[in-house]
Formats: sequence, structure tokens, C-alpha cells
Amino acid sequence: MKYMLLKTYGPTAHCDTPPDQWTPEEIAAHIEFQRTLGEELRKSGELVDAQGLAFPDQARIVSSDGRSAPVVTDGPFPETKEFLAGYWIVDVESPERAIEIAARASASPGPGGTPIGEYIEVRAIMSAPSPDA
Repeated sequence: MKYMLLKTYGPTAHCDTPPDQWTPEEIAAHIEFQRTLGEELRKSGELVDAQGLAFPDQARIVSSDGRSAPVVTDGPFPETKEFLAGYWIVDVESPERAIEIAARASASPGPGGTPIGEYIEVRAIMSAPSPDA
């Protein structure tokens, strides 16, 4: 079964220091943790995809009624304290395994190497209905 694990930056369970205030060494350790986790999931055959996303100031919001030119709103969005920072798509045997992976990702290191307890949302990926249905 496939799951999307959504990594959100914002206030976390165990870290009050925003990522833009981390030292270069702390950022490097965090990235290395993510890279190692991804490599382990790849070797086990569970990783479908994983990507980090650009900061919100590079985001665009697009809306359209389908008849006129789309409305495009640029970032940044300072009123937003949380933002989607990345994701993993995993193909695992059970929901429990997806939760196990999310728990490990949540414990990624932050300032001083302390696990930050960031929030990882686990969502099942739905299958498209059969065209014969």
C-alpha cells in the first residue's frame, strides 16, 4: 500500500528554533539524516519518491474559473507559520510500517543534534477507479 508522508516545517514538538536560525553544521546534519533515511528506504524497496520543496517565498498560488486568465498570487506568505517542506512516497506492507517510517523521520536532528519531533502527516494514496468500473 502506498502512503505519502508529508513533512511540515513550523513549531515542532521538541524544537522552538526556526530552521533559518540553525548553524550550517546543524543543517548539514539534518540533511544527512534525511539522505540516509531515503537511501535505506530505497535499498529496502519501500521508497517510491522523496523530494524537498522550496521555501514558501518561492511559491505561487494559482486559481482559475476555466474561462478567464488565471489569478496568480506570489509569496511570501508571512501569516503562515507552517509550510510543507517535503514528502516521501513509500510503498509498504502495512499502515504500521508507514507510521514507523514517519516516526523515524520525525526524530531528525535539529539544533545541538537533538531530535526535533517535527510533524509528519501520514496519508494513504488512493487508487484510481478502474476504467471498466
